[in-house]
Amino acid sequence: MSSSTIPTLAAALLLSACGGDATGDLRAWMEQVDAGAKPAPFPAPAPGAFIASAYTGQGAPDPFSPNKLLAEPAGPGPRGGGPKPDPGRRREALENYPLDAISMVGTIEQRGVVHALLRIDRAVHLVVAGQHVGQNHGLITAITDDAVSIREMVQDAAGAWAARVSKLELRAGREDGK
Repeated sequence: MSSSTIPTLAAALLLSACGGDATGDLRAWMEQVDAGAKPAPFPAPAPGAFIASAYTGQGAPDPFSPNKLLAEPAGPGPRGGGPKPDPGRRREALENYPLDAISMVGTIEQRGVVHALLRIDRAVHLVVAGQHVGQNHGLITAITDDAVSIREMVQDAAGAWAARVSKLELRAGREDGK
């Protein structure tokens, strides 16, 4: 035998000695525990007494009907006395963009009038209170150092107009154009 085969033979002999089933005791114990464990069923609660009631929604409109949206609104709607936008007003350039695409990046004062700097894509626009912005008939009502307040006119499914207040807040520290 050569000197290189003796260590190889010794390693093979040691590994074969470790090949016994060392988990046999553990498997036997698990089988014994499984055989002795029986689930205990719990009693189901007794059913309550059934109380019959008459269906009272027979004459009510179907809440899932698509015709419900076409029905005449109950309150003041498009023909009512509620607020509504002026259909004859000429639309301004910034009304072509949704409010979430517009960000406030600063303010500037010129001749005593505070202007807001609004960024759309990579262009910056100067706006003042009274101008319209956004796709929901938004009117700029106030400009502060950190926000532009906007009153929008939105229409619900029944056709009624309602005023909604939105804000564009100053985006400080963002110079990436987004």
